[in-house]
Amino acid sequence: MPSEMTSEIVSRVLILAQWATLIYFLTINSFYVLLLAAACWELWKHNSQAQQSSMLRLLGSKVAPSISVLAPAFNEAATITDSVKGLLALYYPNLEIIVINDGSSDATLEILIQEFDLEPIENVYQRRQDALQTKAVVGRYRSRNHPNFVVVDKVNGGKADALNAGLNQASGQLVCAVDADTLIEPDAMQRMVRPFLDRDDVLAAGGTIRVANGCTVRGCRVVATPVPHHFLAGFQVLEYLRPFLFGRLGWNRLGGNLVISGAFGLFRSEAVVDIGGYAHDAIGEDMELIMRLRTRSYERKVCHRVEFIPDPVAWTQVPESLRALGGQRDRWHRGLAEVLWRYRRALLNPRYGALGMVVFPYFLFVELLAPAVEALGLLVIIAGFALGIVNLPFASLFLLVAYGYGLILTASTLVMEEVNYHRHDGFKDRLLLVTWAILENFGYRQINVFWRLKGLVRFVLGRTDWGAIERQRFNSPKAQPDTANL
Repeated sequence: MPSEMTSEIVSRVLILAQWATLIYFLTINSFYVLLLAAACWELWKHNSQAQQSSMLRLLGSKVAPSISVLAPAFNEAATITDSVKGLLALYYPNLEIIVINDGSSDATLEILIQEFDLEPIENVYQRRQDALQTKAVVGRYRSRNHPNFVVVDKVNGGKADALNAGLNQASGQLVCAVDADTLIEPDAMQRMVRPFLDRDDVLAAGGTIRVANGCTVRGCRVVATPVPHHFLAGFQVLEYLRPFLFGRLGWNRLGGNLVISGAFGLFRSEAVVDIGGYAHDAIGEDMELIMRLRTRSYERKVCHRVEFIPDPVAWTQVPESLRALGGQRDRWHRGLAEVLWRYRRALLNPRYGALGMVVFPYFLFVELLAPAVEALGLLVIIAGFALGIVNLPFASLFLLVAYGYGLILTASTLVMEEVNYHRHDGFKDRLLLVTWAILENFGYRQINVFWRLKGLVRFVLGRTDWGAIERQRFNSPKAQPDTANL
């Protein structure tokens, strides 16, 4: 009798869990459709406006705002030369390049000095009254061949500290934060600056990040973009396309963006300095900065916008080992959890407008908690098989809603990419993208759930370490591990 009662209770719990997970995924996937529709409308509007503007006029325009590019570098000896040459070749009339060597233990600084003929200059910027507090700056250099290129050498303090040191040095009206292993397309700055010219209330804008693995790089430019044959890199091509093409683009319409990628973002320098620069104690310093800019603007009742622009493109390397990728996803999820907890006052708070009522709840209940709910759904199916009470209709519906629906959204993103940007040529590349889109649901998505859950647990336990980062020269077949900022 007790065993029958226990079995009945377990059965009821499993049924309840089944319906809860099914309703959850139906709800969020329906919202994804809304986000996709908003992205399509936003992309159409963006393309129409872009056709009417002339970037050639901007090139010679005296009103073009000055831009300071900030590139923190920690043990980037493998890629720093290519990255800086790419930045120096950007098409923009008033551009300052600032590389911040954040206490590298490899030959990053020596390579910069040799390759770009650097000479020491005085650290005059430390006298500024609005200077942000950073770790000690031990040297400052300017290139003899490129007067707009400056290197700040400082004691290691992490990425946020390095960016703040760059902000102290920057003279531009706008600052562009990039990763030192990123290659930016030549006309990206002209495209990225457009919203700042159109509106006075734009505080930040972000561009698209694409996967450089497997691409051909010549003259510090990506000249061929085949789809990676390595399965991890191929899956990540899709992972980058989805949030940039329909995620962040859709949020332009539905309440504003909460994320500008730390690898490629443009900000009003005055606004960033006014709120104290990048937070030293944040794991996800890029998302934290956007959240702070937006919440402060609501609290001060100041109009503000954070835009995503789809056509400025930067190319970055992604991990090709499970260990490195797992560490990255763990860190990203911890960063998300930390920012949402830090600004929990905004949740469902009308004072924060669309940010509090739409954007924040989405990132909490979907982005943060989705791996936990997906793991619950998978465990319910496994438990049902183990206990001999398999609910085949639920298992079929769960897989259809959680994975089949996702495959449709991925296919829609690939169509948007093909129609608007056509970055991958040839039938083989398109076929490979479709293949990766199907295969990512068998093993890769599940291990990604594990990595994100691990990050959530580590956040609860108070872990703030970064783990290891892999760097390699562009076009190089093998990655060399480096120690990341601690």
